[in-house]
Amino acid sequence: MKIVYSDPKTGKSGQMQLDNDRAALLLNHKINDVIDGNILGLDGYKLKITGGSDRSGFPMNKSIVGPVKTKVLRTVAWSGRNKGQKKRSTVRGSMIANDTELVNTVIVEYGSKPVAELFPENPEKKSKKEEKEEKAKK
Repeated sequence: MKIVYSDPKTGKSGQMQLDNDRAALLLNHKINDVIDGNILGLDGYKLKITGGSDRSGFPMNKSIVGPVKTKVLRTVAWSGRNKGQKKRSTVRGSMIANDTELVNTVIVEYGSKPVAELFPENPEKKSKKEEKEEKAKK
């Protein structure tokens, strides 16, 4: 299971892979539950579950109770030419189960470890500003 954690103050995010023992601690939690960061190795941090997806790629939906997979009718267009158009799509329930592959979280309470250490810099990835500067030099 993968956990994606993000910092709302800086806008940065990171992810980590959980082994089966630590992933079992997340089972039966729901969207909007606040979990302890010690599960992920983030001492003192509190994380709020905001969503996720299962192995097939179906997104979690907080309005569906339980870990079930079901089809719902969603509104596609609120205005314009296709106003009121609806589409049937498959979603996963709001509870984390064994089928859950990815869980999205947001930091709501900070711990003793600096936030900069949580989000390691990727030297291969460059910002758009740096890419423009390199193109300008060439």
